[in-house]
Amino acid sequence: MAGPNYAGNIIVILANLPDFLRIPVLKKRMMEFFSLSEIDKKEIINNALEAGPTIPFPNFSKLFKTWLEILTTFTEEQRNELFLGYIKEISEFPQKLIVFNLDGILEIFLTLDTDKKDILAKTIRNIINDLDVERKRKIMIVIPDNAKKHLKF
Repeated sequence: MAGPNYAGNIIVILANLPDFLRIPVLKKRMMEFFSLSEIDKKEIINNALEAGPTIPFPNFSKLFKTWLEILTTFTEEQRNELFLGYIKEISEFPQKLIVFNLDGILEIFLTLDTDKKDILAKTIRNIINDLDVERKRKIMIVIPDNAKKHLKF
């Protein structure tokens, strides 16, 4: 990918914002995602996957939790579109997920209230179950067993 990682830079900036600024800015950026071209969506997903592991985990955890909470306010169709983009990219390049603190990410997910966890887990389960056999196999290999348990796989 040539050129500066603008989306990645935005992610780093968002991670460092206080809650009262991070939530509305992130929600606006996430809503803009749905109006982008497929090429731009893929670039943003790649940039986010590249930037995520470079953010100090305390900052990343605040950003990721905010991202998850905002996702629960979206429609099932919007959640599906966003998660599907990430899942497809990870199924093609599993190493992009491996560099993340997956145990830490699961812990962030587990801090959500039950309704929010159920909403997100259902969307993720449906997407993964609808993948072709090879993509599903690759995804299931990189998802830690304890996360599979909480996603009800």
